Amino acid sequence: MSHRRPARTTFPSSPRSQRGLTLIGLLFWGGVIAVVAVIGMKVFPTVLEYYTVQRVVDRIAAGNPATVPQVRQEFDKARQVEYSIQSISGGDLVVTKDGSDKVVIEFAWDREIDLFGPVYLMIKYRGKSR
Repeated sequence: MSHRRPARTTFPSSPRSQRGLTLIGLLFWGGVIAVVAVIGMKVFPTVLEYYTVQRVVDRIAAGNPATVPQVRQEFDKARQVEYSIQSISGGDLVVTKDGSDKVVIEFAWDREIDLFGPVYLMIKYRGKSR
C-alpha cells in the first residue's frame, strides 16, 4: 500500500510577494527600446559605409599602386560601384609609403546624424590601410 501525500497548493500571502512588470515599467522599457532602435537605424548605414571604405582601401593598398593619382583614381572607380560610399572621395585620401615602400592609405571624415530637434550625434571615422 502506498502512502500519498495530499497535493499542497500555495497561494501568495499578499500581492506584494508577486513579481512582474507594471504597466508603467512596460511603457518605460518600451520607450527606451524604441529610442535605441531609432538611433541604431540612423547609425548603422554610416558604420556600413566605414567598413566599405576600409575594405576598398585595403584592396587598393594590396595592389601597391605606383602613384598617388592612380590610388585616387582606383578609389573613385570603386566609389562609383559601391553605392554606400558617399562621405569621402579619392581626393580626401592621404597616400604615403612606409619604410618598405608599401603604400599606406589613410582616410578620415566626420558625420553628423540628426537625432531629434536640436540634438545631433557626431561620429568621427578614421582609418588606414593594413
